[in-house]
Amino acid sequence: MSDTSNKNKQTALGDVAARQLAIATRTVPQMVTITPRWLTRLLNWVPVESGVYRLNKVKNANSVEVDCSARDERVLPQTFVDYIDNPREYNLSAVQTIVDVHTRVSDLYSKPYNQISEQLRLAIETIKERQESELINNKEYGLLHSVVPSQVIKTRLGPPTPDDLDELIAKVWKEPGFFLLHPLAIAAFGRECTRRGVPPPTVSLFGSQFITWRGIPLIPSDKLPIQNNKTKIILLRTGESRQGVVGLIQPGLQGEQTPGLSVRFMGINDKAIASYLVSLYCSLAVLVDDAIAVLEDVEIGNYHEYKY
Repeated sequence: MSDTSNKNKQTALGDVAARQLAIATRTVPQMVTITPRWLTRLLNWVPVESGVYRLNKVKNANSVEVDCSARDERVLPQTFVDYIDNPREYNLSAVQTIVDVHTRVSDLYSKPYNQISEQLRLAIETIKERQESELINNKEYGLLHSVVPSQVIKTRLGPPTPDDLDELIAKVWKEPGFFLLHPLAIAAFGRECTRRGVPPPTVSLFGSQFITWRGIPLIPSDKLPIQNNKTKIILLRTGESRQGVVGLIQPGLQGEQTPGLSVRFMGINDKAIASYLVSLYCSLAVLVDDAIAVLEDVEIGNYHEYKY
């Protein structure tokens, strides 16, 4: 036998052939668009039984009179608190999709992972990502469109600085909850703090580390829009008892999976395709004007544009 034949002779089972008898360890489908969605975790959610949330407000708080006279004076002011005549009503909006799965696929290919469950899981994740985007950007109720002009400020130098965040705190000084900003804005703020020699401390929330300023955590969300290398930073107070920002959901839905989210089986059509309706109903309300403030024209550096 020639030397060439000896070199080409296989002396052991090869990898390619051996893999035919092996069982590969599989993962569930991974999706890069899934984020932690910290905003929905940190909001206080109010159940809205009828799908409508009426925000009643005092007409003129400065008209309420009280007395601080000496004890021997018996004349006290008489007063009452008036309410606005046409309070704003928030209607829950829907984020929905229909998931179609061929019954042949779900029957034959559902081990080790159930095809229907995985399709619904990924659809639900996508809906919840859209929910967070709507809570920030919706033109009717989103955070960025719920700020009154007196609560909007602009950066002093371009990049976000400690002075800028202090100005936001001055706008939302009554129990501020957290800053909400794009991860790239957090990085830009960190650079400014390092440049000034004031590295911000961190705090642990939900098992994750967040940097803080004045003890207030900076919460990242990639749903904050970036255009022309500029973004915005939000500071908000949350909760009904604190007259802050509240999330609104519809409780007790048929087929409810999580609060405000339901999955309903719609049937199987003549092509053997099973359909499932996934619905999430939500909205957001800012109870008083000073519950939220926004820092505009925040420069983050030379990055690609983000649009939502």
